[in-house]
Amino acid sequence: MTLSADPAAILEPETIEEASFLRDTMRAFRRNRMAMVGLAFVVLLVLGAVFAPWISPHDPYRVELDEQLLPMSATYWLGTDNFGRDVLTRILYGARISLVVGIVPSLVSLLIGTVLGILSGYMGGKTDFVVMRLADMMIAFPSLLLAMVVMYTLGANLLNIFLALALVGWASVARVVRSQTLALREKEFIEAARANGTSRAVIMFSHIFPNVVPTLIVLFSLSIPEAIMWESSLSFLGVGVQPPEASWGLLVAKGKEYMFQAPAVAIAPGVAILLTVMAFNFIGDGLRDALDPSMKD
Repeated sequence: MTLSADPAAILEPETIEEASFLRDTMRAFRRNRMAMVGLAFVVLLVLGAVFAPWISPHDPYRVELDEQLLPMSATYWLGTDNFGRDVLTRILYGARISLVVGIVPSLVSLLIGTVLGILSGYMGGKTDFVVMRLADMMIAFPSLLLAMVVMYTLGANLLNIFLALALVGWASVARVVRSQTLALREKEFIEAARANGTSRAVIMFSHIFPNVVPTLIVLFSLSIPEAIMWESSLSFLGVGVQPPEASWGLLVAKGKEYMFQAPAVAIAPGVAILLTVMAFNFIGDGLRDALDPSMKD
């Protein structure tokens, strides 16, 4: 018996279809120049955050009062702040906080919103009413104001920032997932699963969930810059990350007092926030276009 030399010949049709979808999605994403620029910036940012101790020889927390507000130089590329600390070093260390705060609460809110959205859309009735009214209550509050209330109540630390941002982010995810679940539950393959006696839990999380994953990927990529902005805003207002930690929002808040003596102290972290948010938005837009069949050739 002769074996086929083509590996695809021994794959299941579903596997071949999934591989083709992934290949087409990656090709469409790579064609988006702005998405690739955003991805390259995020990769550099992650590398800078991870290898900050090796990139910069300066201690981000060491106070040198005789080197306050020094201008940009070969030793201090972006100058020093009012405590003589290297601005570039603190921006690199601040990237760690921004990336963690962007990713962790986004994952938590995505998990909560996905579970509640699928339950609401598929179960309907009282479950749908309770979940959606709760989501409406969350959305009715200004997100930043609600996060500030949580921080004032629980205290300003990194763990409470995670909780506050996850609390204000799940409702919008739940509404999007619910709308997709409402459309999917009327599809033929869901009707067939119900006719075969498949349990509700299996239908929701083995049949419906995989079909909302592309949307979740886009929502996740777009919620990261939003969380970074919220954290920066909270830190700027004094209810987020506390000194001496190097949060970008905190750096802007402290540096604005020295705008005329050392502009880079406030401008540099502000530019870092701007570029990071734009990069993640470019990635999100690229993923949305790549995963949307109507955007493909």
